[in-house]
Formats: sequence, structure tokens, C-alpha cells
Amino acid sequence: MESAKWIEELYLAEYVPFNEEKVLSSHTDDYVCEDVARGVVVRGKAAFVAFLKEFFSAFTDYKVEVTSSFAAGDRACIEYTWSGTHTGNLPGLPATGKSVSLRTVEVWELREGKVSKASMYYDQVTMLQQLGVIPPPPKA
Repeated sequence: MESAKWIEELYLAEYVPFNEEKVLSSHTDDYVCEDVARGVVVRGKAAFVAFLKEFFSAFTDYKVEVTSSFAAGDRACIEYTWSGTHTGNLPGLPATGKSVSLRTVEVWELREGKVSKASMYYDQVTMLQQLGVIPPPPKA
């Protein structure tokens, strides 16, 4: 059984900085990633790598601080705050040059020591406000 430490080490090894080889070796061939906030489902390792390349080209100074993680049986969860400057384009969103800091939670399904599915949860409204795409909430 995987441990919370394994989850954190794997996440950091894959994404800080982005490591395509590590991602490919640590995910199942039929991997599924669900970006819940955007309603996007990515299927397969190759499509996931393309999804990640697009994200990391938009936030080239990506940093992360892991807040907590756990693993139990074939499930794992990691909570973190990521930050970066939006210097590259995202689908439908040209670079803004603005900084983002966003709490995120990922729930993973594990199979044979690899990640087979991830569901990512974050507050997309907060992200879009930080990027200046939508106005901040009114002050009370």
C-alpha cells in the first residue's frame, strides 16, 4: 500500500519541475484525469501529457506547497496550493501576466502502484478573478 509520503514525493517528482518521463512511468496506460472545475476529462497518458504541457507552458514559474496527503487502499488524496504567473496562453485565455495562487485537491485511484485516475478540484472563479478575467466579489 502506498503512503502519504509516497503521494507527495510522486507529485513533486512529476510536476516540480514538469517531468514527462516520470508522468509516463507513474500512470496507467488507460489513465483518466477529470478537471472537475472546467468539466474536462482527459483520457490516456499521451493526452494527459499534452494537457500538462499546455498548463506548464502557461505557468512557467509553477510552484507548489503540499498541505496534506493520505493514502488508503487503492485511493489517495493530495491537497496543495500552487502558484505561478500566467505568461502563456490557455484554451480561450491569452496570457495575462498576472499571478495566481490556488488551493487544489486531487483524489487519485491507484492500480498496481500507478495512478489510474485523478479528479482535480479547485475554485475556478477565484482563479479567473486573480487573472483579471472576471471582477472580484463586491466588498461588504
